[in-house]
Amino acid sequence: MTQLLLAKETLKTFVGRYEVYLKPLGKFLLALAALMMINSSTGYMERLNSMSIVLIVALMCSFLPMNFTIICAAGFITAHFYALSMECALVALVLFLILALVYFRFSPGDAVIVLLLPMCFYLKMPYVIPVCAGLLASPVSAVAVACGVVVYYMVSYVSGNVSGLSALEAEDISGRFRYVVDGFLKNRTMMAVIVAFVVTVIIVYLIRRLSIDHSWTIAIIAGTIAQMVVMLSGALIMDADVSMVGIIAGSLVSAGIALVVEFIMFQMDYSRTETVQFEDDEYYYYVKAVPKVILSKPEKTVKKINTQRKKKRSH
Repeated sequence: MTQLLLAKETLKTFVGRYEVYLKPLGKFLLALAALMMINSSTGYMERLNSMSIVLIVALMCSFLPMNFTIICAAGFITAHFYALSMECALVALVLFLILALVYFRFSPGDAVIVLLLPMCFYLKMPYVIPVCAGLLASPVSAVAVACGVVVYYMVSYVSGNVSGLSALEAEDISGRFRYVVDGFLKNRTMMAVIVAFVVTVIIVYLIRRLSIDHSWTIAIIAGTIAQMVVMLSGALIMDADVSMVGIIAGSLVSAGIALVVEFIMFQMDYSRTETVQFEDDEYYYYVKAVPKVILSKPEKTVKKINTQRKKKRSH
């Protein structure tokens, strides 16, 4: 355990020292991964599939705010949909505008959540994002979580129904619109996931803010259980197409990842908890102080031995 704590402190020191370089690098890698996943899941416009274009856009994203990466990702999706069908592109554009109004109104600082959630869906581990959002962000981050879910299911629906869209005649514009809109809005699985993820974010946030010992651990466990219960209940009530084994296994893996996040971000020594009471002219204050677990890296002392002086003395 001591070695892990020392490794954590070393990592924090390294990140703090080289943050000016690591932050653009992280933004570049996140944008690169997001754009490559979009191209691999859609890829209808050949020009955007060029690796040089992806690298140039990702490099631009590394020096600009994170919300610019969201705009670029939305632009890539819309362009790919336009190459497939103009109706799909218009539906995606209208949906992105609605999501942008909601997102920039409530949680404009949660761009990482919006980008990571669809990516985690493709990696079959989306359940970690709501738990970590509740631990590290605020309740309004549920809006960003919901936006990420909507984006994933929109791309997934269009990619999975290319043959159905192609079967419709090109002149039947209203039929194509109705096919895309009805199929997307009637997605019961998406509704169940949104409800489960929003509930998870709120529960985890409320519990981890409580003044109790091991609040983060309790929040992770409670959030994981709530997520599984709501997902399974929603699947039964809405007749959603979900895998119960996948939900349980994914939630347990997500809980393990969340515990790692807790170890890195919130390691407390509850054995040295102190309760302090003091007052001023207007109030009495009751403060519970829990110290963080911080280990300083042991300093190595090097002893120099002057061998030449010893040789002279021996002569």
